[in-house]
Amino acid sequence: MDLALIAKRLDAYERLIRLDKPVGALLLLWPTLWAVWLASRGRPQLDIVLIFVVGTLLMRSAGCAINDFADRNFDPYVERTRTRPLAAGEIQPHEALIVAVVLGAAAFGLVLFLNVFAIALSFVGALITVTYPFTKRFFALPQAYLGVAFGFGIPMAYAAIQWRLPAACWVLFVANLFYAFAYDTEYAMVDRDDDAKLGLRTSALTLGHWDVAAVIGSYAAMLAILFAVGLLLALDWVYYLGLAAAAAMVVQHWRLIRSRRREDCFRAFRLSHWIGALIFAGIVLSFR
Repeated sequence: MDLALIAKRLDAYERLIRLDKPVGALLLLWPTLWAVWLASRGRPQLDIVLIFVVGTLLMRSAGCAINDFADRNFDPYVERTRTRPLAAGEIQPHEALIVAVVLGAAAFGLVLFLNVFAIALSFVGALITVTYPFTKRFFALPQAYLGVAFGFGIPMAYAAIQWRLPAACWVLFVANLFYAFAYDTEYAMVDRDDDAKLGLRTSALTLGHWDVAAVIGSYAAMLAILFAVGLLLALDWVYYLGLAAAAAMVVQHWRLIRSRRREDCFRAFRLSHWIGALIFAGIVLSFR
């Protein structure tokens, strides 16, 4: 048994599903937990929390494998992605698909512990996850579609906890659309030159010199909508402190991305999950 070869293969699979880069998982997780806490009025059942946390991590990993399969002919020509295991030839395309199917099946196994409404919604969520990676070929703003994919845990949580999708659910969902559009546009700004050469569609290319304004405007829209959520649900004052802290971070993002330098935009993206974390902290503490 060649232990070195096994270790090398495991490392390639780990990088395929981004276990070495947790930012994406956190960006998916925080809005889901917003919904879990708000739908349960701050008293979520432990099993529900565990199902959504583990399920979110599994679906994000499956999504990464699908994304790399979809982009296997583009990633070798993009500076940021050329060392990904599929792009570098460390694993084969069919292996990425197998990994995606296994992880997706594991996530669906967890969903089966939820109610029928949530199970039905999971099929819609799976369809969105599978189709998202292909949108950059024809849709001018694929980052908006990512917002739908990364926010689908919100209606799933409300369905699982309340058996319904109230107005607060959809308002929260729209807030996350703006959140995802903002941070994923920062991400797209990193690859702007490479994506232009490859003929791919991204919000950074579509918006042109309006990219910075769109990012900051999207963050501002998210915060304004979340402020309305607080009023709608009569949340405690601590919640608004969380929003204020998140707003301070948005100012930091503006300082980083206004230069449009690749490294600064990437740093802004890597920091973006803290905005979601601060909002989640405010939600949790408002039910103290």
